[in-house]
Amino acid sequence: MEDFSLQPSDLDRLNLIHVAGTKGKGSTSAFISSILSQYTQSEPGQSSPRLHKVGLFTSPHLRFARERIVIDNAPLSEEQFARYFFEVWDRLETAAKAAGEDPVSLSTKPQYFRYLTLMAFHTYMSEGVDAAIIECGIGGEYDCTNVIEQPKATAITSLGIDHTAMLGTTIEKIAWHKAGIIKSGARAFTAPQPPSAEQVLAERAAAKGTQLDVVSEHPELRPGTSHVKLGLAGDFQYTNASVAVAAAAEFLRKTGVANISENVMSEPLPAKFKTGLEETRLGGRCETRFEKNVAWYIDGGHTLESIRLAGQWFASRIHSDSSSELAAMKPRILIFNQQTRDSTALARALHETLAAALGSGTPFTHALFCTNITYKQAGFRPDLVSMNTNADDLELLRVQKSLATAWNEIDPKAETHVFGTIEEAVNFARDVAAQERKVVQKDEAPVMTFVTGSIHLVGGFLDVIETKPYEETA
Repeated sequence: MEDFSLQPSDLDRLNLIHVAGTKGKGSTSAFISSILSQYTQSEPGQSSPRLHKVGLFTSPHLRFARERIVIDNAPLSEEQFARYFFEVWDRLETAAKAAGEDPVSLSTKPQYFRYLTLMAFHTYMSEGVDAAIIECGIGGEYDCTNVIEQPKATAITSLGIDHTAMLGTTIEKIAWHKAGIIKSGARAFTAPQPPSAEQVLAERAAAKGTQLDVVSEHPELRPGTSHVKLGLAGDFQYTNASVAVAAAAEFLRKTGVANISENVMSEPLPAKFKTGLEETRLGGRCETRFEKNVAWYIDGGHTLESIRLAGQWFASRIHSDSSSELAAMKPRILIFNQQTRDSTALARALHETLAAALGSGTPFTHALFCTNITYKQAGFRPDLVSMNTNADDLELLRVQKSLATAWNEIDPKAETHVFGTIEEAVNFARDVAAQERKVVQKDEAPVMTFVTGSIHLVGGFLDVIETKPYEETA
């Protein structure tokens, strides 16, 4: 068996960009990956080196764990995932045996996220990846991805209050953790932050002798005026796109792949950057899907800041997609859950955001609260299991009943329902839409249904509508 030992310095061959933050780090990472992928093809007369393969490691996944390890904007195939999973597993057992430990003991294996991080690095080394964007899991300073010693650039997206048990309850403490990815010799980029957080980032960068650039909006990436149609919807994505442009430009300069101006943030965007931003895809983020009778609007929101942004995006779609008087009078449905955080506070923030944006205290005619369990018969699919849930709470639907009660208090006109599975909530929404179609037969406008909250809910929802598409009954 070939030697499997890796030193952190070996990872430098992957030419890494490290991304941390509270909001938008997955989107920013995806934007960077898509931009760099435009430089993997040779052009006639081009003398500068081309990138061979671009890797993207991100979390969480929506439907399949292999979505986390991406090469050239495509997740690993099942065959690739199995191969690299067991190569890592077998070599860890060999190492344990050599150290005199029980090779089959789980104590000799890293925990879930750490294992997938190790597997991603092994995959990228094995596949000849020569550019990789690595998204932090939680924090930065003590995150397991922070074994990276010499990234080509680092990026910190918008900060907010989350994971307080591990990162602290203030924006300054959270900024300290996120800044842990900043390294000497690598330029660091950050989205605009609250002044106190920005100061912490600057101090930590100065301690590393590193330049910190606060990225303002690129002139061509301003909501409402931009001619670049981002592949990810939502006005807030323009902030993420600007950070991605700055980090990608630094990478291309540093590796010599492209001659990108130092003034890229104030000059016209290179054509490949525009293409990369427009071709970026990331499921479950401000995504719209249509089926007969229903338009599904899908976006996760697990912090107060992100649920407000999700609500603002949905409000913009209401204004845009239900312009006719008849369409505006149709039922409007919410499917929501957040099992492990302060779900009631998130639901209240969502209602407040939509009520303000729409000028109505009843943004939904129906509010459906379900668990993250996918199917009524089969339960969870293995890739969609979350270990951070209380079994008793799930069985008794405590969170869902509490959410329904809270929603009834703030919006007595809405019809609330509690379901044990995502599948049942989806079926209910489909039934409401089908009945509406029978009543208003001439109207083709679909019923708008907003699916938001837990990313586990979003992943399970996507699995339901793709595995069990709508079938009209007589």
